Amino acid sequence: MSLTTAEKASVMQDITSKFELASNDTGSPEVQIAIITNRVRRLTEHLKANKQDVHSRHGLIKLVSKRRRLLNYLQNVNQQRYQKLLAELDLRR
Repeated sequence: MSLTTAEKASVMQDITSKFELASNDTGSPEVQIAIITNRVRRLTEHLKANKQDVHSRHGLIKLVSKRRRLLNYLQNVNQQRYQKLLAELDLRR
């Protein structure tokens, strides 16, 4: 089940407002990681119901890899922000 444009805009607004460093911030690693995490969780639920969907599984793997690279970057740049983000998104490392 896909999101409508209005639902997607609402979800994006919620995520960016929670993790932004400045107003209208969509480029910071925290916001990018939060958006990717939301997409990963939605894709994971989709794949539980559709086990044969190989193309979505490939996309999921690419998203997880991108999130991992962003997390590594944030950890190298600012350890405190990294730890805070892991706690807020309930990610384990």
